[in-house]
Amino acid sequence: MLKIKNINTYYGKVHALKNVSLHLRAGEIVTLIGANGAGKTTLLNTLSGIVPAQSGQIIFDDKAIAGLSPSRIVRLGISQVPEGRQVFKPLSVADNLELGAYLHHRSKAGRTGIGKTMEMVYQLFPVLLERKKQLAGTLSGGEQQMLAIGRSLMARPRLLLLDEPSMGLAPLISQEIFRVITNLAEEQKTTILLVEQNARMALKTARRGYVMETGKMILEGSAAELLENKDVQRAYLGKDKKEIWER
Repeated sequence: MLKIKNINTYYGKVHALKNVSLHLRAGEIVTLIGANGAGKTTLLNTLSGIVPAQSGQIIFDDKAIAGLSPSRIVRLGISQVPEGRQVFKPLSVADNLELGAYLHHRSKAGRTGIGKTMEMVYQLFPVLLERKKQLAGTLSGGEQQMLAIGRSLMARPRLLLLDEPSMGLAPLISQEIFRVITNLAEEQKTTILLVEQNARMALKTARRGYVMETGKMILEGSAAELLENKDVQRAYLGKDKKEIWER
């Protein structure tokens, strides 16, 4: 579904992504792990068209999308859940979800499906239905994260980019978020690229993974292989293999 080939992205003179390549197959969850500042969010923003790539290729469903506007990329089927949720706090839950479907309001066919998509979001996150008239800014952190995911799903993406979905959340809420992520891949057939600081949870959820360091891809493999890799354990898991699997 997605092929990234030798992408280079800069912030001014800072070389943020250095010949980065990866691929995703339809329907799989792939995780991207690495330390703060490794370039993970920059990669998602480059995929979304928020930050332009200076060179390289991004191919989505056999279409070159590098250089396209963010709105065009969303229309093609890629939606991003940003780090820190970034919900519209003065607006209600329902209004936030409506804004996620903004591009679909432009056509009669698109408008027809908005209600059905919102119903799907409420099924995934029943608490949002209970809070649909409540202002987004009054929700808990976990509820805001659910709303941010739901808002992105309103665009009906085939590829969902998730940036740190468990950040700042209690363990039980994080587990619920990851349960929904698994459901999206298995039941909704949504392909997911997951950036996550909780490397252990991410690798238990994903099929494959990549490790980034200072703007470069330094390692890739199946989730099981990365969980067993001594360097990954030392740098990102903090426990030996036996402890990881017993947890």
